[in-house]
Amino acid sequence: MNKFTHIGEKNQPKMVNVGDKKITKRSATAVATMFLGTEIISNFEGDELVTKKGPVFQTAIIAGIQAVKKTSELIPMCHPLLINGVDITIDIINLTHIKILCSVHIEGKTGVEMEALTGVNITALTIYDMCKAISQEMVIEEVKLLKKSGGKSDINLS
Repeated sequence: MNKFTHIGEKNQPKMVNVGDKKITKRSATAVATMFLGTEIISNFEGDELVTKKGPVFQTAIIAGIQAVKKTSELIPMCHPLLINGVDITIDIINLTHIKILCSVHIEGKTGVEMEALTGVNITALTIYDMCKAISQEMVIEEVKLLKKSGGKSDINLS
């Protein structure tokens, strides 16, 4: 069985020392599927919904990017990282659902899976916040890591 890397010899939490790791190009992509419902999606004009709070998708993407940059402040064992780039896309996939993708890129000693997952979650939560006046029946249905590259192992679940 794998030993948890965030537990020290005395069974107490610790932050993993990445000092001896090589700097490599790393990336991760996470996805969220979200039920908005026809009531909300019917209010969209093209690919955007403009509310009194502003354009929903554009605002949510900015919130997701901010969240990526603050991941180490939110999740105790995450290392602060110098982020090279963040790409967040939101697509309406049918009359009731949207898909959010968040890809994060760095050159560093540790991966960016948590940053991608944080970005996609905060993007979805921002959409919820901005659309809740129309309907509170929204559901963030699935959030998962799709792929990661760099470091010890590459993963592709897409």
